[in-house]
Amino acid sequence: MVKIVDTAGYFLKNYEGTTAFLRSYYNEYPEIFAEYFAYHCKDTEERHLQSIRKYPKAMEGIEAARWRLPALIEETATAYERLYGITFPVDVNLLVGGFGSNAYTYRALIPDISFALEKLSPEPDHLRVIAAHEFGHAAHHIISDRADIDWSRVDWTHPLTWIYQEGAATHFSRKTAAGLDAAVYYSFDSEGGEWLDFAVQNTAEIKRAFAEDYRTLDSAELFKEWFSINGGKRFGYDRLAYFLGNNFFQSKIEEIGELKAILDWGEEGFLESAEEWLEG
Repeated sequence: MVKIVDTAGYFLKNYEGTTAFLRSYYNEYPEIFAEYFAYHCKDTEERHLQSIRKYPKAMEGIEAARWRLPALIEETATAYERLYGITFPVDVNLLVGGFGSNAYTYRALIPDISFALEKLSPEPDHLRVIAAHEFGHAAHHIISDRADIDWSRVDWTHPLTWIYQEGAATHFSRKTAAGLDAAVYYSFDSEGGEWLDFAVQNTAEIKRAFAEDYRTLDSAELFKEWFSINGGKRFGYDRLAYFLGNNFFQSKIEEIGELKAILDWGEEGFLESAEEWLEG
């Protein structure tokens, strides 16, 4: 069911270090790059010139990730089918972007998935985990839709929904790409040990700080500080909301079991329960 759309092949075969080439590449796949530049990277001449300066050092990793990901994607889809009985009627796009997001799901009930190869570690286990994480987002939607949850109750723009989604995807990734170093499920590379040590040692303080920012910042500011690689001003570590999200989702599993935890965002009172956890 998974269809791999390999746009990176065009990039690697035809690459020239000019913005004109980049525009021609984007125009070959207009829908994919419209989504990418709308939400995941700036589409400016300055950004493209910066990317052109970075591509030479990234080329080897781009080629390795492009070569390895298809088999790991199939492996990941098989693991989800084995553990959760689901298949993925989705496109999986392999693209070369402008050093923005590393991977993301499209904004749809059954979302397509994209991997920006220039931002990925080409190591097989790192690729395995990020594939499992992004397929986890899609699995969350598919399992929820299969259970006929009330989608009208899901507040997609709410920060506590985001925390829950990242916690669910992290949980799914540990189930389907099991047995790896604990930090890789958050960092998707070999550099996350210090980040995870800090998070574990300062969990209560991090949670209090997020609760304070949740009460005082607007959604855009909160997202940048806690979910984006461009944040992390509070503690010097970005994306700490992913760690909190895992803790929240695991608390849900302990309380109501895995399946009910997966479906909880469609239940009346979900956000109230999330706020109780946050303030607890």
